[in-house]
Amino acid sequence: MSSVLVSADKDSGVAVVTLNRPGRLNAIDLEMAGRLADVWRELRFDDTVRAVVLTGAGERAFCTGIDRDAVVPQPNSPFAQDDPLLGIGPKANDLWKPVVAAVRGMACGGAFYLLGEAEFIVADTTAAFFDPHTTYGMVSAYESVLMAQRMPYGEVARMALMGTAERISARRAYEVGLVSELAPEGGALEAATACASVIAGHPTEAVQGTVRALWAASEAGRAQGVAQAPHLIALGNAAGERQARLFAERGRAYRLR
Repeated sequence: MSSVLVSADKDSGVAVVTLNRPGRLNAIDLEMAGRLADVWRELRFDDTVRAVVLTGAGERAFCTGIDRDAVVPQPNSPFAQDDPLLGIGPKANDLWKPVVAAVRGMACGGAFYLLGEAEFIVADTTAAFFDPHTTYGMVSAYESVLMAQRMPYGEVARMALMGTAERISARRAYEVGLVSELAPEGGALEAATACASVIAGHPTEAVQGTVRALWAASEAGRAQGVAQAPHLIALGNAAGERQARLFAERGRAYRLR
């Protein structure tokens, strides 16, 4: 079974892309990272698809970031960091068809690489958002840069700095603007698909031009933040052994706000 599923409705013009590792909470391993890049590139050339919904399989999580078992060799330099998640988003693969994210359950850490490149997010009442990096001795760089385009500074800072001790509820995410629509439990995919179907019915060139204009509006700030990220990660991340120990020792309790 593929780690990323794609189904397209030629009548509506909407494709649904599903992260399909529910047994691993849809965590992204290297195979899934490569598959996501392939999917976005394939959708660029499929003129029958005019809008995309991105979701996760199962009930527990949309995505929990990079799989902790993924082995990513790193160059021995503080000026270089190889991050396999940098290429998993639609914009990173030059796809300018609108993407609506449908979130059920947890969305954390590397999930923000995907959510940050979606046009907007629909979530059901089970959704919860958090960034575990600091708890594990890691710098939240790319995630924070992307979320700074979606949420007030104080909310991004609190999420990044509180780590696993706190999660943002679906209701709070809606209140601060991270989520644009709050659906009943289990209803995020249907609500997101309804939005995508409307968008797909509009003239394609106007829609894609609008997506590019919206992305360009925040591009300068995002580019500056991303340029600093590799150095901050290289200098601020704890050694791998300490990260593993902190991960093993993490507390299970958290506050939902």
